[in-house]
Amino acid sequence: MKDTNRLFIAAKLPDEVITYLVQARQAYDDPAIRAVPEQNLHLTLYFLGNVPAIEDTFIRQTLAQVAQRHSPFNLTLEQLEPGPKPRSPRLIWARFTLNETFSNLSQELTQALSSAPPKQEKFIPHVTLCRFKKEGVVPRDLPIISPPEDIVYPVSSIALWQSQLASPHPVYIVLEEYPLFG
Repeated sequence: MKDTNRLFIAAKLPDEVITYLVQARQAYDDPAIRAVPEQNLHLTLYFLGNVPAIEDTFIRQTLAQVAQRHSPFNLTLEQLEPGPKPRSPRLIWARFTLNETFSNLSQELTQALSSAPPKQEKFIPHVTLCRFKKEGVVPRDLPIISPPEDIVYPVSSIALWQSQLASPHPVYIVLEEYPLFG
């Protein structure tokens, strides 16, 4: 598609959270599993997809308005595990405990930016760490890893990201960051 950008809304991860996640995901070293590059790790709030460039100003204004209505919040890492469905996983993710502020923020972004009426979905805060290779067989008996101590992730801003498809991994670029004010 011409004159479109592949966009999503996400929060950056602090270095100490990235360091822990990269170290902990080493438990998933398997030829059928492909690690997400460290620089691509993020907490997704809403995936927009391919968006006409003409909508850029509207998206940026909407993000600024939504960010002003939400307060910063903390997420606590619950565990690393295959997901989102344990019996038929597509990826390895770091799942954080459910958080009402995160859910409200994700829901408001979905309602403000979706062209279709939003589905009633459960917003699970997570970071995708690895994906299963398409040609590989999903390994069985993958571990579930609970952190040895609380890993707290303070979320004080959200950002508009662009995804440029490339091989073997997409390239992510932060276009603009929006502080949460509440």
